Amino acid sequence: MPGLTTRRQLLPLVLLAGAVLFWGTSFAAIKVALGSFTPMTVMWLRMVVATIAFAPFWTRVKRPEYRAGDWKLLTVAGLCIPCLYYLAEGNAVLLTTSSQAGVVSAVVPLLVAGGAWLLWRDGLTWRGGVAIGLSLAAVAVLSLAGGAQQSAPNPALGNLLELLAMLAAAGSMLTIKHLSTRYDPWWLTGMQAAVGAVFFLPMALASGTATWASAPPVAWACVAYLGTFVSLAAFGLYNSALRAMPASRAALSINLIPAVALLAGWFVLGESLNVVQMAACVVAIGAVVFGELGGAGDEPVAGDAAVAVRETP
Repeated sequence: MPGLTTRRQLLPLVLLAGAVLFWGTSFAAIKVALGSFTPMTVMWLRMVVATIAFAPFWTRVKRPEYRAGDWKLLTVAGLCIPCLYYLAEGNAVLLTTSSQAGVVSAVVPLLVAGGAWLLWRDGLTWRGGVAIGLSLAAVAVLSLAGGAQQSAPNPALGNLLELLAMLAAAGSMLTIKHLSTRYDPWWLTGMQAAVGAVFFLPMALASGTATWASAPPVAWACVAYLGTFVSLAAFGLYNSALRAMPASRAALSINLIPAVALLAGWFVLGESLNVVQMAACVVAIGAVVFGELGGAGDEPVAGDAAVAVRETP
């Protein structure tokens, strides 16, 4: 039926829109929370909130179809997100502005393309290669052109850490795509939240709990938002969309995160970029669009076919 087909086509786009909105505003929320908590405390609290929020739904989620060797992929998925991803991003946003961190996130679609090529030698077009080079160069300019300020004491190091977080995100996306035909996306999301709650607990305790009681309500509200809507809802929505469309098409939505992050940073935190940094933002986002959309007639950049078919033992 035409109406049913249209709804099925629109649903993944709606899911991606929700994920982009939550992820784009997460940088500003992290920045506010870091005013009262240490980075590791923020990461642990958001994982605990996500785990508690998901707990009532564990029994309603379809059980996974485990196959021999899946533990390796599940381990990679858990290490990439939340462990390495949040470890890098929590410290990144402490050192750079939320706006710059959001722009760096635009390289994820190209990192997915590069990762698929390195792992499985999937076709990487010349457009994809050029786009990867341009986007990484733009991220370097964005970092070097930013001067230290109260809210961003070391933007170069912060942006480098954010780039490392995006590498972890790309690894997670490739792994989740591989598992998504046999594992419910919400099960995978809940698993990642539970892993994060355990992983970050020692670091949160080691960083001290003295400021917890004096933290203002807005800081706790940001932690609750990060745990419920960003760590749980956004990843669940994105993982669900991955199940219904190729990884490269889903990754395209990440191109919108910098715009949302820039608006949130300006509206919530009063952040701004200088002319050189704004130009670097345009180049970074333009490179992603060039690599993903410009080569529509070429071979798939992100190697979706290879990722999708690797479900056989």
